[in-house]
Amino acid sequence: MKDAEPAVYFLTENAGKYREASRLAARFGVKLGRLSFSKQEIQSNDLTEIAMHAARQAASEHGCNVVSEDAGFFVDALKGFPGPYSSYVYRTLGVGGILKLMEGVKNRRAFFKAAVAYCEPRQHAHCFTGGVGGTVSKKARGSGGFGFDPIFIPAGGEGRTFAEMSVDEKNALSHRSKAFGKFFLWLTSVRSRVTLRQVK
Repeated sequence: MKDAEPAVYFLTENAGKYREASRLAARFGVKLGRLSFSKQEIQSNDLTEIAMHAARQAASEHGCNVVSEDAGFFVDALKGFPGPYSSYVYRTLGVGGILKLMEGVKNRRAFFKAAVAYCEPRQHAHCFTGGVGGTVSKKARGSGGFGFDPIFIPAGGEGRTFAEMSVDEKNALSHRSKAFGKFFLWLTSVRSRVTLRQVK
């Protein structure tokens, strides 16, 4: 018997992001597929705008239900840098570059924010956000996660960086899990209402 098609395709080339989102999707009974797509990333200071544009574009071109996510790492002492440009800054400066900029800085407060956008073909996009505060560590620690995870110590994380946590431990705290959790809760609620109308 052929497996059912995924209900939603996650637009990402990041295996770590897909792994985290898939674990959450399973808890809500949502079948999440993965869609590799060269999205046109617009230049914007708004994570929501970036995520919604990508979801609309992919849903239109592929004719399927798509969820897109954009995240930013905001450092207080750097006036919110790198923020929505985190992916580019990670590729060019890396973790070491941020630590270099933070040398001798006492204020190490930072936060991660994620925007998760969902769009069906020819429909309006819906967006859900999540955030987590914490601090920038003085050196990279841990081999898990991805991006700036090795230098971010989340509040409530017992002093560990995201990269020192398992997927489930990170999901219990992360910005991405909060945003995806809101999305999956909304999606299952909408499905329930549709099912009830069909039964009536």
